Amino acid sequence: MREHGISVDVIVGAKTKDLLILEDAMREQAGNLYVTTDDGSYERKGMVTEVIKDLVNNQGKQYDVCVAIGPMIMMKFTCLLTKELGIPTVVSLNPVMVDGTGMCGACRITVGDEVKFACVDGPEFDGHKVNFDEAMKRQMMYKSEEGRAILKTREGDTHHGGCGQCGGDN
Repeated sequence: MREHGISVDVIVGAKTKDLLILEDAMREQAGNLYVTTDDGSYERKGMVTEVIKDLVNNQGKQYDVCVAIGPMIMMKFTCLLTKELGIPTVVSLNPVMVDGTGMCGACRITVGDEVKFACVDGPEFDGHKVNFDEAMKRQMMYKSEEGRAILKTREGDTHHGGCGQCGGDN
């Protein structure tokens, strides 16, 4: 976008400074880079939504569009805020995708009144139309299976406990 003369403000959120990635690359490309950490260990303390509020309400910034990419909960609250502020918002629903073909159904979401599959119909959607509560519930469906698979990968056949499936907890 910068190469086309479009000014872009980038807001990056991380839990801590140590978990912040690609800062230099983003700073090089962004018109302005605003970094926020949940714990206040770097630049601003708080959530990305607080930075958006500050830029719009206190600094008088106006935006044609917001692109939100990241954890589902962040995208949800960004969309709630940008809807209130009248800023069209595009979200990327990669976090709910599993196989990328539409066959597994894991990324089935409701956008407006339509059922969509993030992997084949998106992954970019109008964030103001996404049913984030449903999407986050769907995303959680596989957490226990993912955890068991991680334990199996790490511990192989020696895995006995923690998964609730192998009987090692008894």
